[in-house]
Amino acid sequence: MHNFSDQCLDLARSLLGNNLQHINEDGTVTPAAGEEPRVDEPGHAALAIGEFFRATGEVELGEFDLHDLAARCVTQQAFNEDANENGMAYASLGLLSFGASKERNAVWERLLDPTREQLDQCLLDRSDHENHYQAFNVAKSVARFSFGLTKKDDTGKVIDRFVERIEGSSSSGFFDDNTKGTGGVYDVYGLLSFIFIRQALQLHANVHLKDRKLPKLRTFAEKYLKMIPDMVRQDGLGWNYGRSVGAYGQIHSISMILQSMRDQWISSEKMPLYLDTLRRLFQYFFVTYLDQEKGDLVIRDSERNTVPNHTTRMANFDAARNLCQWSRLAKVIGGSLAVPPSNRSKTAGRFVIFDKSHKKEHGAFLFRDENNGLQYQLPLIGPGENVTSDNLAFPHCSGIFDWPVNKYLPVMMPELTFGDSVIIPSYYGKNCVTGIGLKKSFYLRFDQPDLIKTDGTFAYGIGSCQVQWSFSEGRVQSEFSFKVKNQVTMDKMRLALVIGSPHSTYRLGTTLRQGAEGLRANVEVDDFHATWGSFETLTDDPDYRGYAGNIHYVQYLVRDHPLVMRPGQQYKLVLSYQPDIAFADE
Repeated sequence: MHNFSDQCLDLARSLLGNNLQHINEDGTVTPAAGEEPRVDEPGHAALAIGEFFRATGEVELGEFDLHDLAARCVTQQAFNEDANENGMAYASLGLLSFGASKERNAVWERLLDPTREQLDQCLLDRSDHENHYQAFNVAKSVARFSFGLTKKDDTGKVIDRFVERIEGSSSSGFFDDNTKGTGGVYDVYGLLSFIFIRQALQLHANVHLKDRKLPKLRTFAEKYLKMIPDMVRQDGLGWNYGRSVGAYGQIHSISMILQSMRDQWISSEKMPLYLDTLRRLFQYFFVTYLDQEKGDLVIRDSERNTVPNHTTRMANFDAARNLCQWSRLAKVIGGSLAVPPSNRSKTAGRFVIFDKSHKKEHGAFLFRDENNGLQYQLPLIGPGENVTSDNLAFPHCSGIFDWPVNKYLPVMMPELTFGDSVIIPSYYGKNCVTGIGLKKSFYLRFDQPDLIKTDGTFAYGIGSCQVQWSFSEGRVQSEFSFKVKNQVTMDKMRLALVIGSPHSTYRLGTTLRQGAEGLRANVEVDDFHATWGSFETLTDDPDYRGYAGNIHYVQYLVRDHPLVMRPGQQYKLVLSYQPDIAFADE
């Protein structure tokens, strides 16, 4: 792992060397062209600088004084009235990285007395959060106690509250990042929360607290750890559904594996599997998101995009911070990445249950077929505050089954309009069943006793739906069966197929894409009597981009005139796909 450690540190040095120049005299960060700055960017920069110091012990990088830059960023973050827990949490851990007590911290010594007083106040002010912001409260509590700003350490209490929320919102012990409304937003922010809390505990002045709380955190964090090998595609694409994936989906997956290896959570017989997974995750991250000539992380350009709140500067500082962490962890872990993968079945499908109650069930169906390199992630989770295609219940697989970032489209599933109610068979299920069907196909089947609207609220009184997805030997079949409770007029039905591609420059040669035959979509049963529209060309439309590559076409299956639906009758839509799979460089 020492070569991997050195490679990570070289990359971090390059990223910081290119981005430290954008930190201004007052500690603000100059945004990239065409972007707006975020108020918490100084905090992200401070933690990146702190992690570089921890990894190298160096106090200068090129012409930059790291102590001075960190002090400027921390000061800016402390006095920024618009800053939230996010920025302050990152800034406080950045400050802690230079020393676990203020008596031995060179950056603390450079802070003026008004800044120290303001820091005390900022670290004391904490709102109780039910989303991933609670992890930031843990960091603030760690910093306040470690710097001697309080004699009472409430870190353990904040962690206990974080865990209680998990147990209260998930029967299986997963982290729901939005418990309001239908809730059920089980996305990559659960992974981020555990990684961030673990890092904060590592910097705590009281090492015994870490030993006491880690076993409790391990109970929940291991659930995510066990998912990762089944999520990673042959080319290394990792967590790929829900908001804020892309580069961050790779980063958080790598961090979780390395932290778990350091803490010895992975058994010796499982180590080859996780080492192989780690190697592929990093290779995909390195080739797909890093401009190796300039030494920058590229999260948006003319062919790709990401969520609006991830700025280029923030992503570059976050990448540098994580690379420094990976470098340190790899040295501690030792060994080699050049380990042959463990023998396991080439084809597998399983449904990870996030929450199961009498009202609804949430989870993710993970299917992989290593014979053709495919890996599908089909999430059955809530939509969150912003309705996009990221959380929809279709098999996410960049390059094969694509979807646009920051956009809602009914990808691979029918959207039915009844007056003001627009419904889609996604977001929740009941009676979720998985198994092996005909011709050894893996299937996921679930009911929706009440239809659900595109914003995640229930459309009570209209009808119900049954859904089945089947996967076998490169073939995918979706079956949607609707029933109505009373006679009702459906105004419109549409289903979207999205055709994208990997990035033309930043991609692995083995990354999957559609071949000349495309998706080979076929309508098997259509009780809606819909027709295919023409392809809409979107290659040059900046509003249609994927996380990894461009979106080129959208085609709709549409019924645009009313249909009177009657009770006692079943309305089915069955589609099959046999995508022509090719490599990017073929």
